[in-house]
Amino acid sequence: MGLISSFLSRFRAPAPPIDDTLWRQALDRVPLAKALDEPRRHYLRRLAGDFLHTKRFQAMGGAELDDFWRLAIAMQASLPALPRGPGAFKGWTNVLVYPGEFNVRRSHYDAHSGVVTDSDDTLIGEAWDRGPMVLSLADVALDLEAPWDGFNVVVHEMAHKLDMLAGPASGVPPLPKSMNRREWIQTMQAAFDKLVKAVERGRHTIIDPYAAEAPEEFFAVTSEMHFSKPAALREAEPKVATLLDDFYGPSPTS
Repeated sequence: MGLISSFLSRFRAPAPPIDDTLWRQALDRVPLAKALDEPRRHYLRRLAGDFLHTKRFQAMGGAELDDFWRLAIAMQASLPALPRGPGAFKGWTNVLVYPGEFNVRRSHYDAHSGVVTDSDDTLIGEAWDRGPMVLSLADVALDLEAPWDGFNVVVHEMAHKLDMLAGPASGVPPLPKSMNRREWIQTMQAAFDKLVKAVERGRHTIIDPYAAEAPEEFFAVTSEMHFSKPAALREAEPKVATLLDDFYGPSPTS
């Protein structure tokens, strides 16, 4: 962080408090937050206020983004940040919100042939390294309607943001001193390799097959499960479930 940005962050005005009525309305409609114990719920409110204060929300493609939806997103992004605090939000500023799925154009360079090919991916969420968090509002809404199904797009993308605090996403976020980095890598890698083999063989898996795309996706998908379907995660990968309990704290359903 440069001298000027460090000075500004040190003397930045504190986040304004979240309106009581808006907070109660949001808490009633965000089950993952409502299920927290009172101390964590109180701290979540502070973190959500910091998120709203430091992030710029942009409605894309005609999305209708009001105070409730901004707060609902901030609350869910703050859940994975509870153990780390406001430092979890460092390194990026913008939250881009589309009404539904959005397309991303990607270029792939083949080093052997020298050919560059373009392709379009249809996504519901994305996190860019030191760039924005991008979300589908329709899928954020779906997660509020079905909070315990193992999916949560905001938690997923926030897990990537935590991962990126250590550089490009790798599935190994910065860990607290109480956790062993080697144990994390060995446990997560073994579980990832097991899932990849099961998916390649066409077997049914409790963990969503998308987690087999890459180690960083395995971390993000299992993070979703930690918050919204922890019993299934513990059934599938008890060692991973224990690691995520240590990393994030107890699931709201615990």
